[in-house]
Amino acid sequence: MSRYARQMILPEVGAGGQERLARAHVLVVGAGGLGCPVLQYLGGAGAGRITVMDGDAVEESNLHRQVLYSMADLGRPKAEAARRHLLAANPDLQVTALVQPLDAANAAAMVAEADLVVDAADSFAVSYILSDTCRQQGKTLISASALGQSGYAGGFCGGGPSLRAVFPDLPAQSATCATAGVMGPAVGLIGALQAQLALKALLNHQPSPRGQLFIFRLQELQVSSFRFDDATEPEDALPFIAASHIRPDDTVIELREAAEAPRLPAPQARRMARADMLAADLPRAGRIVLCCRTGLRAWGAAQDLRQAGFANLALLAAGDAG
Repeated sequence: MSRYARQMILPEVGAGGQERLARAHVLVVGAGGLGCPVLQYLGGAGAGRITVMDGDAVEESNLHRQVLYSMADLGRPKAEAARRHLLAANPDLQVTALVQPLDAANAAAMVAEADLVVDAADSFAVSYILSDTCRQQGKTLISASALGQSGYAGGFCGGGPSLRAVFPDLPAQSATCATAGVMGPAVGLIGALQAQLALKALLNHQPSPRGQLFIFRLQELQVSSFRFDDATEPEDALPFIAASHIRPDDTVIELREAAEAPRLPAPQARRMARADMLAADLPRAGRIVLCCRTGLRAWGAAQDLRQAGFANLALLAAGDAG
């Protein structure tokens, strides 16, 4: 009996739908708490070609929620460990493991090769970079975020509104799984929903997951959803760039202290606290690039400069290495 018999018996799938899945190429960015169930369910459903991007390695603290991995995977790159487990479960898949993060320098090429993109990175910068790129290329983006016992998942771009249309502003503060904690089943549930939305989009099922957002508040046992088909795109979106996109004539401001980021992102970069920017007599001509680890501090600093009349701004999320 076919591996996919119980799936193909569904009238909305059938042999034709299964063949469509087998021909699909899905880019999954992130192989952590969200990415693990996404990868497992896409592989189990027979999504024929999967590219997984992740620059991190498996740590023991991951295992309570990233149940694709085992103790034997500790220290291995997540992308490679995920590929090995996916092929062990379904040898007919084509799985490409890229041990690198997605950024503004490689996003266009990676998205161009895929039929659909899944954002499982749980990073502000990655989510907005993927949304901008998918919108430009007309590709569907299934994006999600999870923290504690809460999160969201939805379908963006591909002819529908982008992530920026629903979330035009970043939060004032950021927390991570390492600082705020996360429940394994909560992030697994949201990741499984991402996989379901991705399969619906690949099969062109209606209603479309594009324009649909699900919100989970599991601490209060609440789940809600709404459609955002008519959401408008922001006119003055702040772009995220890569370090390789910095130009010699850019004014580059590193918002982190030397202890946090020993290396500057560009030769002309200078360190400056957000509170000191407006008194620094920054040039009005040319572009100002604001740099921090996640992009959150840079976003806030950009809002300060915008209120002061600066217009040509860009953000650089340099990660832990910068």
